[in-house]
Amino acid sequence: MTDPAPAASSLLIAAAPPAWGRIQVAFKRALDLIVALLALITLAPVMLALGLAIRLDSPGPALFKQQRVGKGGQLFTTIKFRTMFLGADDRSHREALRKLAAGEPVSIVNGRPAFKPPGDLRVTRIGRFLRATGLDELPQAINVLRGEMSVVGPRPAIPYELELFKDWHYRRFAVRPGITGLWQIRRRATTNLDDVIRQDLEYIDSFSPWLDVRIILVTIPKIVFRAWSF
Repeated sequence: MTDPAPAASSLLIAAAPPAWGRIQVAFKRALDLIVALLALITLAPVMLALGLAIRLDSPGPALFKQQRVGKGGQLFTTIKFRTMFLGADDRSHREALRKLAAGEPVSIVNGRPAFKPPGDLRVTRIGRFLRATGLDELPQAINVLRGEMSVVGPRPAIPYELELFKDWHYRRFAVRPGITGLWQIRRRATTNLDDVIRQDLEYIDSFSPWLDVRIILVTIPKIVFRAWSF
């Protein structure tokens, strides 16, 4: 494992682990393995088609790899389908995060605050579809099999996001980050970064195996009906 993210180290050391029982932890890991393996096996043709579409749509690899902050502040490399043009910078994303932390919406979409700029020129044509459906996250099933992520949990943070964190935010790193979670299925009700973290901590504090199952079952129709706009 790599060293903890430098900006988080001192706070993460003191982060208390969740009070989950051994049976709950074992069930969660078993569910992770089952769901990740099923996704990789049953959706393999879809993933191959998406990878080909990405390569045909714009120059560059089909997969995008990026360092994220995981459990205990450990850095790991997350794997997603590439949704942006090769060489796109992160300035607009950093600004969107700053506005999220301040509770300032970037725009209004369908009458609701949105925290990503509409018509982001960094995003490819196939990338817009992948982001709208959440299918860009599918390769993270590999991260789940490796034990770096869980199917359900807090969103994996980018290291520069920690510049915006308050002390109490760091407790979200007491568990593995997830592909989906409470914030992801409730995101339309989110108005700032504190809201995101509160929902992460709510998940940690109220965890049960059945909560994971419920979140997964709610996530599926959101993907099918492309209800991921944020």
